Amino acid sequence: MMLCAMAEDEQKEALLQKRYYENCPGCKVEKLKESQRGLPIRKLVSIWMVVLCAALPISSLFPFLYFMIRDFHIAKREEDIGYYAGYVGSSLMFGRVLTSLFWGIVADRYGRKPVIIMGTIAVVIFNTLFGLSVNFWMAIATRFFLGSLNGLLGPIRAFASEIFREEYQALGIATVSTAWGIGLIVGPALGGYLAQPAEKFPSIFSKESLFGRFPYFLPCLPISLFALVVSIASFWLPETLHMHHGSSELDESREDVETASLESRTKHKMHKVEGKAPKKSLIRNWPLMSSIIVYCIFSLHDMAYTEIFSLWAVSPRRLGGLSYTTADVGNVLSISGAALLIFQTCFYPYLDRLLGPVVLARIGGVLSIPLLSSYPFIAMLTGLSLSIVLNCASVVKNVLCVCIITSLFLLQNKAVDQHQRGAANGIAMTAMSLFKAAGPAGGGTIFSWAQKRQDAALLPGNQMVFFILNVLEAIGVLMTFKPFLVQRHD
Repeated sequence: MMLCAMAEDEQKEALLQKRYYENCPGCKVEKLKESQRGLPIRKLVSIWMVVLCAALPISSLFPFLYFMIRDFHIAKREEDIGYYAGYVGSSLMFGRVLTSLFWGIVADRYGRKPVIIMGTIAVVIFNTLFGLSVNFWMAIATRFFLGSLNGLLGPIRAFASEIFREEYQALGIATVSTAWGIGLIVGPALGGYLAQPAEKFPSIFSKESLFGRFPYFLPCLPISLFALVVSIASFWLPETLHMHHGSSELDESREDVETASLESRTKHKMHKVEGKAPKKSLIRNWPLMSSIIVYCIFSLHDMAYTEIFSLWAVSPRRLGGLSYTTADVGNVLSISGAALLIFQTCFYPYLDRLLGPVVLARIGGVLSIPLLSSYPFIAMLTGLSLSIVLNCASVVKNVLCVCIITSLFLLQNKAVDQHQRGAANGIAMTAMSLFKAAGPAGGGTIFSWAQKRQDAALLPGNQMVFFILNVLEAIGVLMTFKPFLVQRHD
């Protein structure tokens, strides 16, 4: 009996010892992580650049899309321009819906790095072609292929959770969401400033030049050049996926040591004697699926808010708006972007360790509700007081939004093992893209309807808009509680 007990103890110790495979890129990363200390600035910058490359082309077209559709002469009436612009705007998201899961599966099978490189190259090619579009259908096709072939957001989220030591994982995921938010702010600024250069800067660009004949190519060019640099630099990114070909059963048990208890591993090993254990179903993984559903609700809210905020800010004061110019809106968003960068780098990791991702997401959702309720009353201010209060409200709202999204990113990546993380992020991206495609259309429709009821007795004008946004936010907050949202506990 004593000999059996000693043998069992030796087997347990063997299982608990980490083993690194010589030709496995994931093992090399794990071994390097053990020896590294201090803030991994180079890795953070690498992730920042890749995500920024993917985010910039998504929203850069919005400032000039109206004029681009007008120049295609496809709309018979001026009122129809927005109808055709909606198709161009949604074609990228539609392409992403169709292929996000595929790219996630590819990332799980062949690695995160090939998908990241492919995605950045797709930005170089199809963003450039979009700027050179000569008709409506070319614009639709190039945006669709850009969305279909740029599936790097899910794999880069998995990469960010795998490349850092555990104490910096929250910072890595926060870097993804912050870079994404900054890209959605900087993109429209580039588009608004650089579009139609022959009209804005006639002393530099003539109408017969390349930028005069293709007036929407210049805002796409710097994004494509940046993507080219990032695609070349991505070849030096490390691969984080573990690839253990031909490993023994004992070796596989050692791999599972980080994600299962010793008792569970022992039982798992006994079952594997007869054959290889089947892969866990992602659809039946409720900690994953519940976090994805909550993520989709908040994504729908944030996309609708983004659409409504711009419409509300530029609409006339007689309709409850601010009568802002597009430059004024850009200034507000730029200040919010700078605040996001500071918050995510300095404060979010500390709050995540202190409160945890679920509590942090709940607090962000709860605080957003009274903040949004104040927006119709902010429109009553003027001058400097309006500028100060609006900028403060926008900064707080965007910080709370990123807190929620980043926390849900963390929950999704912790809900699955590494070999399924790419596919899990692909499912999340597919579902999120569907909801985000509905956000702008729904938000614009609600905003238009609300402005026609300025004299209503109940929630007149824009009060109805922000009330509906708050209802959506409240639904998301309620879904962060048990029994709906479940965390994985190892």
